[in-house]
Amino acid sequence: MKKVFIIGLSLVSGLISAQNKKVLKLIDDIEPKVIEWRRDFHEYPELSNREVRTSKIIAEYLISLGIEVQTGVAHTGVVGILKGGKPGPVVALRADIDALPVTERVDVPFKSKITSTYNGIKTGVMHACGHDTHIAMMMGVAEVLSKIKKDLKGTVKFIFQPAEEGAPIGEEGGADLMVKEGALKNPNVDVIFGMHINSQTDIGTIKYKPEGILAAAQRFEIHVHGKQSHGSTPWASIDPIVISAQIINGLQMIISRETELTQAGAVITVGMIKGGIRNNIIPEEVTMVGTIRTLDYNMQKKLNETMIKRTKAIAESYGATADITIAAGIPITYNDPALTAEMLPSLQKAVGKDHVILIKAITGAEDFSFYQKEIPGVYFFVGAKPLNVRPQDAPSHHTPDFYIDESGMKTGVKAMVNLTIDYMNNHSK
Repeated sequence: MKKVFIIGLSLVSGLISAQNKKVLKLIDDIEPKVIEWRRDFHEYPELSNREVRTSKIIAEYLISLGIEVQTGVAHTGVVGILKGGKPGPVVALRADIDALPVTERVDVPFKSKITSTYNGIKTGVMHACGHDTHIAMMMGVAEVLSKIKKDLKGTVKFIFQPAEEGAPIGEEGGADLMVKEGALKNPNVDVIFGMHINSQTDIGTIKYKPEGILAAAQRFEIHVHGKQSHGSTPWASIDPIVISAQIINGLQMIISRETELTQAGAVITVGMIKGGIRNNIIPEEVTMVGTIRTLDYNMQKKLNETMIKRTKAIAESYGATADITIAAGIPITYNDPALTAEMLPSLQKAVGKDHVILIKAITGAEDFSFYQKEIPGVYFFVGAKPLNVRPQDAPSHHTPDFYIDESGMKTGVKAMVNLTIDYMNNHSK
């Protein structure tokens, strides 16, 4: 019996090895197409909830692979369903597809020349966060898995999501709307995996963290109401500009002196301030808009409550009034600890154990967290910085000079394929 068992294990091991070689060959073969797709999406980017051309290309390609396709999910989202040849769990893979209102400065042949209007301002449009690579990598994953579907022990759900950067004002969108419109249902998804390219991490490297990896993000808006007067007689005014400056300082005091930052990171940033129309008129009102980032929900609750009290109190102390609204925003991107531990070997298999790096939490935010509120999920970063560039010299995301080494995309394809196959093998009935 023991000898038979050993022979059986050897046979299974041989079959797995053969499958791995086949998968690796498919990934090698798909790389040129992934690069070609990425360049096309990069040259023709589209803003959030406006990804019409992008979603059409995705849908047509998935259909050509024999994948069942749903379009128009959350406006321009695409969901593909690939049923494996054997029973097993449903694994979702997510890629975001929208670009940003940024005018590109990178001198590449596929440089974006697209322009649009954002918040009433004419601007260039650019994949300045790498979502073009996410689409291309996921299309590559779809082709690889479709070619071995008879061996897949379960179902793959490809979620190509619009508006990760946020829906236009007055519109719904993004992962929240994808969930509301059933992207995780029919068939019901068991787990979800997501990744993000990173311009400041070496190619051939993956970064991960169990539990909270990215912060919750909230948008806040403050309106300070004062009294208008001539600029030459400020004593006749209740100056909302000066009062707004005091409020900004007060908000920063909450972070620097009242928040236990050794417990978890937190940020309050005023990113926009508007008030006044002329140099010699003190205006009646000033508007401030900003963001709150937290990695702990109790801390978030305390920050919100303190911000409201502090803003109103400072305004009232100068004879003004202030209204503040804080949106619910995006939850913490939370990697299920058990699932992260289980899938860590799959990531390590993609690039080698020494190139999978445990990191601390980041105060950036990701609406992938809406999926993780519903089901267990793992989100990780894929390096795409050229090895000859220092991290501090690599242009960051959301900037006109954002740049990635396209050879890094192969890592993303390999990681997602590994996660899918390994999870199915671990959980098939």
